[in-house]
Amino acid sequence: MPVETDVLVVGGGATGAGTARDLALRGCDVTLVDREGLAHGTTSRSHGLLHSGARYAEADAAGATECLEENRTLREIADACVDETGGLFVQLAEDDPAYFDAKRRACEEIGIPVEVVDGDDAREAVPGLSDDVERAMRVPDAVVSPSRLVAANVRGATERGADAFSHAPVEGMRVEDGEVVGVAVGGEVDDTVSPEVVVNATGAWAGELAAMAGATVEMRPTRGLMVSVDHADLETVVNRSREPGDGDIVVPHEHEAVLGTTSKPVDDPDEFERADWERERVREECATMYPAVSDAAAVREWWGVRPLYEPDEADRGGRGISRGFFLLDHADEGVDNFLSVVGGKLTTYRLMAEATADAVCERLGVDEPCRTAETELPGASDPALLDEFVSSLGGPGPSDSDVVGR
Repeated sequence: MPVETDVLVVGGGATGAGTARDLALRGCDVTLVDREGLAHGTTSRSHGLLHSGARYAEADAAGATECLEENRTLREIADACVDETGGLFVQLAEDDPAYFDAKRRACEEIGIPVEVVDGDDAREAVPGLSDDVERAMRVPDAVVSPSRLVAANVRGATERGADAFSHAPVEGMRVEDGEVVGVAVGGEVDDTVSPEVVVNATGAWAGELAAMAGATVEMRPTRGLMVSVDHADLETVVNRSREPGDGDIVVPHEHEAVLGTTSKPVDDPDEFERADWERERVREECATMYPAVSDAAAVREWWGVRPLYEPDEADRGGRGISRGFFLLDHADEGVDNFLSVVGGKLTTYRLMAEATADAVCERLGVDEPCRTAETELPGASDPALLDEFVSSLGGPGPSDSDVVGR
């Protein structure tokens, strides 16, 4: 007998979990499914940066503003998920000073707090910073635990009556009279789900799911490598102030430092090359900012796949610096109750979820406001409880396995 639900959310990363929680808080009946473990995909494979917006300020003011606002919101609602490290953008001797100045001006125009310091003051604040750092800009970057964040959102959804299933892949959809009327879900569900609305929050895999409904989502996934090294002395995020490139960020993770990243297009987000040159490039480039990582022992590494939206990437001409998100309504393709949310950043997951939930509620005739910006996540002030939530969902992903459960 089909499982009936108001909303089927497919994809258990931050955006899908956040959407499920938002909808549950508004009184909707929600079912969340993921083909593997919740947060198994892109969310669990980032470097864990909670953006201040500074990275995007000069190229995408709107996206940077979203990051700044959501950075502030998450510090309030997700306390123990966030490590308030602060961040530095450093200009090396070989870097274009005009780029640094443009970023500073853009940050100031947006309202991102910045403080410019000379190289000596930067090295005093971050011991071990390269002698080649000529000046630096302090920004309110932070580090977030993706596993805790997703687990807290899932718990927030299930406490309000939602159902959440991992290892529950979507195997097919039946569309009749312009609507998805049945979704075959395998694994732990092993049944047909009959939803009023379907939300496609599968990230880099959004095109594959959309095709099952006879819809189209053009994605341009890119792979990126993170290398975590044994180094406990770094306490501040260090970013390179230059055009986006390989190895331009070092993120502190308590006893480790995460070096990132690369960006190479992939045809298949499940099967792609993992190249030795990326390991070498990331370490070499990060060491130009922070030399101690050049010979620090590698503890672990992981590749993530970014869920970039092809039309936006094409407009920006390749390796862009925008991470805006897009909510796609597939009614114009003849599927009235199917929505896809793509792009974005981990930092803006809550905002993406709010926009998606607004659209879903409009279709369902639900007149309830979003409450996620002022409602604290379950366990937000209790790291041990958050880690219990993570354990109940199968354990942390690679991004924060060094932190969760310690």
